[in-house]
Amino acid sequence: MTIIRVGLDTSKHVCQIHGVDENEQPVLRRQIRRSEVAKFFAKLAPTRIGIEACGAAHYWARVLRGLGHEVVLVPPQYIKPYVKRGKNDKIDAEAICEAMSRPSMRFVPVKTAEQQAALTMLGVRDLLVKQRTMLINAIRGHAAEFGLTVAKGPKQVNELLQRLASEEGVPALAREMVSVLASQLEGLGVKLKTIEKQLMAWHRQDPTSQCLATIPGIGPIAGVSFALKSLPSRKRGWPIRRPFARAGTLLLGSALRRAKLDRRATEAR
Repeated sequence: MTIIRVGLDTSKHVCQIHGVDENEQPVLRRQIRRSEVAKFFAKLAPTRIGIEACGAAHYWARVLRGLGHEVVLVPPQYIKPYVKRGKNDKIDAEAICEAMSRPSMRFVPVKTAEQQAALTMLGVRDLLVKQRTMLINAIRGHAAEFGLTVAKGPKQVNELLQRLASEEGVPALAREMVSVLASQLEGLGVKLKTIEKQLMAWHRQDPTSQCLATIPGIGPIAGVSFALKSLPSRKRGWPIRRPFARAGTLLLGSALRRAKLDRRATEAR
């Protein structure tokens, strides 16, 4: 008996395994604890393993590849058509095993630990930007209660804080509470600048991100984001001349942009 394919459904505490042999008959159905996954697959002969591309999927892909297995990540939307009636871990693992066997199936490139770290920078920056927006809105709302308003934009908040501090009609308690928000806002600004410096350093050493930043409307941070999230890996043997056409992003926008530039060049003549 040779297991040719394994579908692995991961979760926080237990993982479900579904394996088939060369006759496409189920020969391995087992539920194991998360802590036992690496030990189990270390004893299993090298085979092809499919995992749904979800949280921690890239980590498990790196671990299982280190044990000698071939690992592919299947997008969740491509697994759903193979889920049979009802839904549980066993059915999901079987659906993953079936979906990964399709000749035309598209897989998600496995990210390295360094790429995951860079994505962490993007995620933390997004969260801090949201928190900054919340603080600015809160300061504006409290100031409006005392008749103080300024123009839109985060740069106008400093002017609003100065007016709050100097306005005689604002009670001392209100000034004290707003100053708490102002100190948090200042701290967020420092953290955002630090993260953006790290993102710029990553951008400078990543040729793909630098290439993307040459497109009008895409800056260094967006270039890093697209390079890490959208581009397929050439190491998997995909002969792609236009990687974003394969990734499904920027195709329409790039075409419209090229058409506009061509039209402007024609009018200039």
